[in-house]
Amino acid sequence: AKLFGFTPFSILLPQALAGVFSVALLYWLVRRHFGVIAGLLAALALALSPVSVVTNRNNTIDSILVFALLLGTWAVLRAAETGRLRLLLLSAAIVGLGFNIKMMEAYLVVPAFGLLYLLAAPRSIWKRIGHLALAAALMLAISLSWALAVDLTPASQRPYVGSTQTNSEIDLAFGYNGIQRLVGMSGPGGGPGPNSSGNTGPQNGTPPNGNGTQNGAPPNGAPGNPGQGQPPQGGPGGGPGGPGSGGVFGTGTPGPLRLFNGILAEQIAWLLPLAILGAVALAWQRRPRWQSDRQQQSLVLWCMWVLTMGIFFSVAGFFHPYYLTMMAPGICALFGIGLVVMWQDYRRSGWHGWLLPLALIVTAAEQIYILNSYPAWGQVLIPLLAGLCGLAALALIACRLVPRIRIKASNVRFLMPMLSVGVLALMLAPTIWGAIPVLNGEAQGLPQAGPGQGFGFGGGGNGGDDNANADSTLIKYLEANQGKATFLVAAASSMQADGIILATNKPVMAMGGFNGGDPILTAEKVASLVSNGTVRFFLLNGDGGFGGPGGSPSAVTSWVTQHCRTVPTSQWQSSSTSAGPGGGFGPGSGADQLYDCASAQRAA
Repeated sequence: AKLFGFTPFSILLPQALAGVFSVALLYWLVRRHFGVIAGLLAALALALSPVSVVTNRNNTIDSILVFALLLGTWAVLRAAETGRLRLLLLSAAIVGLGFNIKMMEAYLVVPAFGLLYLLAAPRSIWKRIGHLALAAALMLAISLSWALAVDLTPASQRPYVGSTQTNSEIDLAFGYNGIQRLVGMSGPGGGPGPNSSGNTGPQNGTPPNGNGTQNGAPPNGAPGNPGQGQPPQGGPGGGPGGPGSGGVFGTGTPGPLRLFNGILAEQIAWLLPLAILGAVALAWQRRPRWQSDRQQQSLVLWCMWVLTMGIFFSVAGFFHPYYLTMMAPGICALFGIGLVVMWQDYRRSGWHGWLLPLALIVTAAEQIYILNSYPAWGQVLIPLLAGLCGLAALALIACRLVPRIRIKASNVRFLMPMLSVGVLALMLAPTIWGAIPVLNGEAQGLPQAGPGQGFGFGGGGNGGDDNANADSTLIKYLEANQGKATFLVAAASSMQADGIILATNKPVMAMGGFNGGDPILTAEKVASLVSNGTVRFFLLNGDGGFGGPGGSPSAVTSWVTQHCRTVPTSQWQSSSTSAGPGGGFGPGSGADQLYDCASAQRAA
């Protein structure tokens, strides 16, 4: 922002660069042991992966985390090859930094890193265990450095830690952004938990950001600064997100086939069958020699990467579909590796050669299953996909069935283009799914690929851009009547405050933090803020604003409604927004109401 100003470009540039660098780094990691073709295929798959495309152009920070963890992957691969402790410690340090980027999401790679070093490092077993213990200690020390620094700072001298009831960064990291992601949640900050209908009405959908402070949140009631952190971009409000949805944020019902169905399949499963079969092909090529076979070391790493994350996302109770961008490097690496390995097996005699045409057929079948949920797209893409992949698979099968056309140099020159056609056909649908949000030009709070983009940080009324909250008539009224108040207005949540901050560049208080459920203020503190002239106006939801479980009015809301004057909507609200944008993910879903506490200030 210091270089380019506070603009969408400056906010999105780091994520875009991280995505580009991740593609280049994955190419290099795969090429080292499997050659240029495998590296290029892996890089192409990652560059076109729908979930990676939409995440790389969004102000969420998962793309930066993925790039950091790929750097850690290089370090742990080199550590496993050489047995050098400092390289292992470097990978642990990078994971610790990743924790401070996106909290416990970074730990999803730890099983892959740990198992690789344990099996492959050229050291005695006890040295390997000792090295891993040191690496774990370093990782935890770096991971908790920020959280401990925040928690050890007196609460009166720092902002409230959002999405917690305890004002603790440790609680945020291991509670709301930790165990609750796995087992589900009852709702942070006193707000109601997400429903299971796939709608975004009162759900508390705070994306973990590694930083407990929220936009404009008052530090224990003290005046805060506007616009701290990254305000979420608006996106489509409400809706199930696409056919086959269900569960929290449309992630479906937990189970072993969860990733192959609904929204999750659209984000990540297009190439997953081929990646799985590719891993099988590499595993059976030779006997395990973990400490000497570099390809088998890569197999351990990428298989554990995909397996760990696949298990987590198959059973987790609360996560957003775009978190699946974490799986993309592993799937894409196995995709590139698998195609090269299966082609090698195909050119040899033996039943292993049947795996390549089988992989094309199974992967095409999964893609047809996904496309079948979208008839408008399916009627175009399904015949194309079935025809091209079917033609490639039939050519591969024919060359193995007919003895007279066994794999010779002349036939290879024919089969290679046919295989290329089949592979490119498999890339077609995921490329289109990732391109749809780009072509639509929509800014999404919760990035999602495909035509069924259904979740955003929009409000309960009209959803969409957060700037819908920044009604120009409201802003004119507030600026004309702010007087000497420190804050232009106090809103129930940052979902209401963000648009006003961006439109005015003035302090706006988010009383309930990100989603309106954080117990930051008390009624007594609000009364004090009003009496000393810090706040004059309050923008609350019509059904109670924020705070109590189930959307019941909090003590703060009750104090405001009892002591402050309701401002007629005709004075501050445009006719086009009379329905009110609601409160985003907070409990409030009714029309907004503005309160003027000037009389309460004079009475004090």
